[in-house]
Amino acid sequence: MNNITKMKILKPANEVFEAFVDPSKIGNFWFSSSSERWEQGKTITLRYDEYDAKGDIKIIEIELNKKIVFHWGVNTEGNRVTITLNELGISESIIEITEEGFNENEENIISQMLDNKEGWVYMLTCLKGYLEYGVNLRASLIH
Repeated sequence: MNNITKMKILKPANEVFEAFVDPSKIGNFWFSSSSERWEQGKTITLRYDEYDAKGDIKIIEIELNKKIVFHWGVNTEGNRVTITLNELGISESIIEITEEGFNENEENIISQMLDNKEGWVYMLTCLKGYLEYGVNLRASLIH
């Protein structure tokens, strides 16, 4: 079972791509930190200081300025996430997040899917604020 979330960002795909893969940028909209630059085949450690949490993701595929695919969850073998960047012109992109691997037989699958969707909408909203307005919306929620 899949969960798909989309949002338009008024920036070119290359700037959006760099926000995800560059460890110096990701803390401005998503995780607190990333252990290194995201590249195909690498295992990246992500920290989420607000929740005193950290975990690893395994980068499965990278297509420069177009797509990032990773696994996260237990032993980096949980759900598969695909971030697709569709450039609409020189200064806008549609970002699509597809997360696969939900068990439709789970008793609470609806609440899992809703929580998941809320998380992706939150991240994309923070990404939009960061790239379009230079605002770190995560920082305002931490303090």
